[in-house]
Amino acid sequence: MSDSSPLPPVRLHPEAELARDALSTPLLTRAARLARWAGQDTRVDAGGGLVEEQLPAAASELGLSGDDAAAYASEAWRVALDTGLVEILDEEEGTVTAGADLALLTGSPQDVLGVWLTALETVLADASVPDLDDLVDALDEGGEVDLTSLDWDPEAEQEFLDGVLGNLYLLTVSEDGPGDGTVPLPALAASMIVPSDMGEPTNDVLEQVSDAMMRLDDQFRILEPIGLVAYRPVDEALMADADEEPAAVVDETDVSRYGMVRLTPLGLYGLRSRLLEAGIAAPAVGDLADKGADALLDGTAVFPPSAAQAETEQWLARREPLAAARELLGAARGGDQGAPLRRLRCQQALSLVGTVAEPALREVLDDPELGGLARVWLVERGFEDVPAPSQDMVFWLTVDTIAAQLAAEGNSEELQGLVEGLAQQHGGFFAAAWRVDHPATADVLEAMGRLHPDKKVAKEARKAAFKARSQQGG
Repeated sequence: MSDSSPLPPVRLHPEAELARDALSTPLLTRAARLARWAGQDTRVDAGGGLVEEQLPAAASELGLSGDDAAAYASEAWRVALDTGLVEILDEEEGTVTAGADLALLTGSPQDVLGVWLTALETVLADASVPDLDDLVDALDEGGEVDLTSLDWDPEAEQEFLDGVLGNLYLLTVSEDGPGDGTVPLPALAASMIVPSDMGEPTNDVLEQVSDAMMRLDDQFRILEPIGLVAYRPVDEALMADADEEPAAVVDETDVSRYGMVRLTPLGLYGLRSRLLEAGIAAPAVGDLADKGADALLDGTAVFPPSAAQAETEQWLARREPLAAARELLGAARGGDQGAPLRRLRCQQALSLVGTVAEPALREVLDDPELGGLARVWLVERGFEDVPAPSQDMVFWLTVDTIAAQLAAEGNSEELQGLVEGLAQQHGGFFAAAWRVDHPATADVLEAMGRLHPDKKVAKEARKAAFKARSQQGG
């Protein structure tokens, strides 16, 4: 995931709800139970882990049984230690005591989420470590791990997992992403392996994607108990030896058999926290609610439409409608490059304000930058005595609107349709448009020349753009 472009804003659940989710995650629940279970007879080894003789009792306390019970108990204890739910009292004796942070689990939502974030870091570190059996095989005679025999680069492995989670975050928060839906594991693995400009992947690339899928399958199984993801693992039948007879007839076209994953609401919160910690701008809907209208219009300029509306609704909910309308109009003025898009966001925001905003719109009817916008708002709501706009105002508003659409969407199909409609409805549009006293006039006419499919009309637009630039001294 690139940090060069702003991320779409995420819609987070309330912190109280996220804290409840955190407390109910299997791993943090187990860690808390062990922290409360530990007493004066509890002993740990030199690394802080429970001594082997006490693992059965710890597993029993957690209601665990089976071959993996001791491993799960050991994992929960390590999380309890790393999060400060338990503390080592005497390293030589190996005694422990309840940690000061255990009380945080009954504190504020922020306290709970702080503990959970620390637990998440422990689990993410675990997810980047090779399988225990591989580690044992890689031990040399001196008890050191031979990383070269593992073909394992700790930093590269962590970067890979961070990249995968970053892509999953971006897919989740994007306007056209899966949202609350799941992402197929092959697609997620391919996003890290297959170059964006590659057509048909080579066999070597496909093999790399397959290997990445198997790594991610292991990692997501580790990450699910801390509540970061909801995960449907890869079908075990797919990993069976080719010589083995399948246990049942399976549907080869069922993509879900290859693993499906989605970020939970808690996972979105956790990954956003990590992005912010890394210095990456990761906005959330509601961040601008207590800021001025200038911050709202500039901030939502790069938001997808539904996120911009959600942010604006929260901003308006904290303000008296008429005062909010006046503040929005004041912030929409300007001749800078971002001004047209600010005015578009202002217009969209005002569409959410009731008719009580009428006085604010009438106050700017004579404003050269806002008068056209105000007339549209008043007429659309059926108000009478709205003065007709001058021809200059109509053309200025047209240029401003196209400039805003260009900034918001680029050369979209919708904008191309708008350009074609304008040229068709107004035969002399280009003859008059180049004279419009708007900073973006030349850029808008050049864009119309690019977008219009009719070569003759496109040529007219380019000529008008040249005249406009000459007039502006450019």
